[in-house]
Amino acid sequence: MSGTEAVLVEDRGAVRLLTLNQPERRNALSPLVREALHDALAPAMADPQVRAVVITGAGGTFCAGGDLSAMTPGAGLAGRDRVERLQRIGRLLLGGPKVVIAAVEGHAVGAGLALAAACDLVVAASDARFTSAFDKVGLMPDLGALWTLPWRIGMGATRRFVFAGEAVTGDEARAMGLADFVSSPGGALDLALERAAAIAAGPTRAFALAKSMLAMHPSTLDPFLRAEADAQGLLFTSEDFAEGRAAFLEKRKASFSGF
Repeated sequence: MSGTEAVLVEDRGAVRLLTLNQPERRNALSPLVREALHDALAPAMADPQVRAVVITGAGGTFCAGGDLSAMTPGAGLAGRDRVERLQRIGRLLLGGPKVVIAAVEGHAVGAGLALAAACDLVVAASDARFTSAFDKVGLMPDLGALWTLPWRIGMGATRRFVFAGEAVTGDEARAMGLADFVSSPGGALDLALERAAAIAAGPTRAFALAKSMLAMHPSTLDPFLRAEADAQGLLFTSEDFAEGRAAFLEKRKASFSGF
């Protein structure tokens, strides 16, 4: 186990586990936690030994959102700077080459909801609670939530989160597309690590290029198809494609290296 006190970093084989570690503040994204998460996520995306990432929160809560005590009304430039610093995390999650899974227990509120929605997959405990809560403090969702949520759950459900303060459980989140897998209470991290290990054993170079294609949406058809051809052309030269093809022809399970 390594990392700052605010975010713990642990490798489970080829899976890097990042744990928001301010349970006494329900893992709110204070400036300290925000910067520590960015500084842990960036090297995970760059490390060739890391093939998948899991983000979770300590103490039974995923993330209670932004730290209001660190925000000053009237400080527009400071507010903009805060959002831009959060957006660095969003860019890594959405545009980085590694598949990221959120393991959600307890509350995912405000920026915590946005953090989960920016991950490629979300594992939620059945009794987890997702809510926007920005309306309670006179702000709008940030950390890319107004981009990610419509893609995950549609415009109607996004509007209910934003304007009606809708709160949903893990089971309800799975039904609406906000969560991808549901565990029993207390089991989200184990299931997320299980899913991450399976992804880490897969063709992670192909997954990285698939993520880059998904990040292009919405896109007009011709640029998208050109990017698709470029990416698939690169994959035809990869060791993983050679191994996958050989394994298919030899009727055995492929052993992917990520190269």
